[in-house]
Amino acid sequence: MELDAFAKINLSLDVLRKREDGYHELEMIMQQISLKDKVILEEIDSGIKLTCSNEKVPTDSRNLVYKAYDLLKEKFDIDKGVKIHIEKNIPIAAGLAGGSSDAAQTLIGLNQMWDLKLSKKELMEIGLNIGADVPYCILGSTALACGIGEKLTPLEGFKGKIILLAKADIDVSTAYVYGNLDIKAIKNHPNTKELINAIKTDDLDFLAKNMKNVLENVTIKKHPIIGHIKKEMIDCGALGSLMSGSGPSVFGIFDNFKRAEKCMDILKKNMDQVYLIKTI
Repeated sequence: MELDAFAKINLSLDVLRKREDGYHELEMIMQQISLKDKVILEEIDSGIKLTCSNEKVPTDSRNLVYKAYDLLKEKFDIDKGVKIHIEKNIPIAAGLAGGSSDAAQTLIGLNQMWDLKLSKKELMEIGLNIGADVPYCILGSTALACGIGEKLTPLEGFKGKIILLAKADIDVSTAYVYGNLDIKAIKNHPNTKELINAIKTDDLDFLAKNMKNVLENVTIKKHPIIGHIKKEMIDCGALGSLMSGSGPSVFGIFDNFKRAEKCMDILKKNMDQVYLIKTI
C-alpha cells in the first residue's frame, strides 16, 4: 500500500495565551501543499520494521509512524506485523508537519490493511495521542485549528495557489521558540476572521498581504536569515511571505509562475531546499 503524506503550511498562526497545562492556546489557518512524502506499507508476520530514505530520520520508537503502529496494535490487540518505508521529500524539523503527516497516513493505511473500519473522526481522535498536528493531517485541505491544534473546522478549499517554499540550513527548536515568546508583547495579531473571509472569497492578494505568524517575533530575532528569505521573496514579486510553524521554513504566495520560478533560481544559489509547489 502506497500513501501520499502531504506537508502543511500555516497561512496564519496566533498564540492567544499560555494554558495551565503548559501548552499554548493557538488559532491557526492550516493549508496542505503538494510537497509530499510517500509512506509504503507491507504486511509481515509480526512487529514493525521501519525504514526511511533520509538517514537523519529515526526509525525507532521516536518516530511518530512507529507510535501510530504501536497505538493501533495495542488498542485493537492486533497480532500482525508491518513493514513501513518512508520516502522522505518533506524537509525534517521544518515547521511543515512532515512527521505528523507520515503518522497520519500510517493510521489511515493500517485502518484499511487491518480492516478496523474506523471513521475519519475516530482516526483523528486516535491521532491526537501521537501529536497535535496529526488530526489536521488526517483531515487535510484548508482548516482553522484552535486549542493546541486539535479543534478543527474545515474551510473552503484554497487549491491551486502558487507557493514557493524555502528552508534555510538551520535547526529551530520549537520548545525554544514557545519558551521565549512574550505573548503580552505581541503587537500585531492576525485577524483570523478577515483571513478566513479572504479564503472564502478567493481574495489571494488580501490573504497574502495580511498573513501573520506571531512566532516570527522569536525565530527571526534568533535566525535573521528567515527575515532575509521573506524579503527576497517579496522583492521577487511574491504577494506575501510568511514563516511556517515555528520555522525555519518560509513560503511566498505568487500569482505569477514565472516570477516564482525566477525567485526559486535566486534562492537556490544559497540554499538546497527550495520547492515550487501548489496548495491542494
